[in-house]
Amino acid sequence: MSESREIPCGWEIVRLGDVCSFEYGKALKAANRKIGGNFPVLGSNGCVGYHDAYLVNGPGVVIGRKGAAGEISFVGKNFWPIDTTYFLKLNKDLSLLYFYFLLKSLRLNQFEKSTAIPGLNRNDAYEQIIPLPPLPEQRRIVAKIEELFSSLDKGIESLKTAQQQLKVYRQAVLKWAFEGKLTNKNIVEGELPGGWEYLKLRNITTEKDGLRRGPFGSAIKKEFFVPSGYKIYEQGNAINDDPYRGNYFIDEKKYLELVNFKAIPGDLIVSCSGVTLGRISEIPNDAKPGIINQALLRIRLKHNLISNKYFILYFRGASFQKKIFDQSQGTAMPNLVGIKDFKEIELLIPPLPEQHAIVAEIESRLSVCDKIEESIEHSLKQSEALRQSILKKAFEGKLVPQDPNDEPASVLLDQIKAEREKQAAEQRNVNSKRKTKNKPSSVGAKC
Repeated sequence: MSESREIPCGWEIVRLGDVCSFEYGKALKAANRKIGGNFPVLGSNGCVGYHDAYLVNGPGVVIGRKGAAGEISFVGKNFWPIDTTYFLKLNKDLSLLYFYFLLKSLRLNQFEKSTAIPGLNRNDAYEQIIPLPPLPEQRRIVAKIEELFSSLDKGIESLKTAQQQLKVYRQAVLKWAFEGKLTNKNIVEGELPGGWEYLKLRNITTEKDGLRRGPFGSAIKKEFFVPSGYKIYEQGNAINDDPYRGNYFIDEKKYLELVNFKAIPGDLIVSCSGVTLGRISEIPNDAKPGIINQALLRIRLKHNLISNKYFILYFRGASFQKKIFDQSQGTAMPNLVGIKDFKEIELLIPPLPEQHAIVAEIESRLSVCDKIEESIEHSLKQSEALRQSILKKAFEGKLVPQDPNDEPASVLLDQIKAEREKQAAEQRNVNSKRKTKNKPSSVGAKC
């Protein structure tokens, strides 16, 4: 097959379906996928268990058919592909690893059907036009890709290690800060820095309305919503540290009924349930007036004792977050402990001037972390772009030099065609014998 596409001498341009096929995997109950079996069981997303028997002689390539449609996995040993997958059937004169990398470069997930369970129709894949180099060059291309990808993977691993180290460092900075070690050079282990003291939440929040949970859910119903008016602050505002998101409003009458739950600039709102329990955000000066809903806790601090910035950083620290979750209620979904108990949680508070110094020190150090993190993210994106560039060059014939002594790919195509014709003839012969065997006998037939 020809196409207006530049390829090296000796290469061919073909349909994917002309040189390989995608065969259906076979169902295997989850109960039969053992942890200690000898052979990997492959689903659309990769290995999903092990089994004592195998369906396909490995090594092999598995293609996601349902769910993670178009995902490509390589298996180095005998394996069992389940019924959400295809497995690649390839002529013995072709390189399996070449086709593995080729299929990854085709991004077959672009053909997944938009249904409840995304699926890949193999006929869509078969129509893809692919480059076919001579077999020796297929092997050279694979060797070069593996060499380059190995170096790339080592670099990515180092970047991800650096990311993890940054996370550890961030928590260490907060820990040191709230132990007084960032602002007290000669601190004695086990002793409080001068002027520091333990205070309970009830000591640092305003007396009447310092800690208030949102109203019962029945107090804010959909029928109360209006196009504009007083904002309803939701759990998502605290979770995403974004007080501006959300478009639910109530009118002034309903607002006045629920005015005890109002949120004003300087208030802190906290998520009260789920895995996001303890997420916190500050209501800024330009925020819309409104109320908190039932999923939030409102905190008002005594600013002569503690600053919002210091409190937020302390609140987000690993130690304080652990306290919140340790005291949470519920099993399937953690919920904030009752206000009565929550008020009794202790915090270690320095004098107000030192709080400001600690916040400045934390922000300075974490700002450096943010810049490094941004650089790492950029490098990781570049790594993925480089991976795609390597594959692109490989399948354009620009990754390794051509060898004029290689047998051209046209010979491969002839061999594949002959093999397919032979298999088709054998199948027709089997079908013919089956029909003859099942044909009713005419012996003893009456006129």
